[in-house]
Amino acid sequence: MNDTLERLSEVLEARKSADPDSSYVARLYAKGLDAILKKIGEEATETVMAAKDGVPERVVSEVADLWFHTLVLLAHQGLGPRQVLAELERRFGLSGLEEKANRPG
Repeated sequence: MNDTLERLSEVLEARKSADPDSSYVARLYAKGLDAILKKIGEEATETVMAAKDGVPERVVSEVADLWFHTLVLLAHQGLGPRQVLAELERRFGLSGLEEKANRPG
């Protein structure tokens, strides 16, 4: 796994026990799932807007924010980037149509 994702995952895990007054991530955890999901929605919207504006640096910055907050969600749920990367690896080589057809429900 990418070293940056691994290190960030470790920091996010450590923030679970941090004082909410000392850490932005600890504050998000303390506010709960709805606050984390709201932040992901905001970041997704900002990513879309940056892409529409077509400024590459802004797109990268907004995607970084989106990924970060998605990693916060994963940590909150007791998951991490390893599971997501394993799922992407599982899908590698499948056509998108085939993968979608194989999804349950």
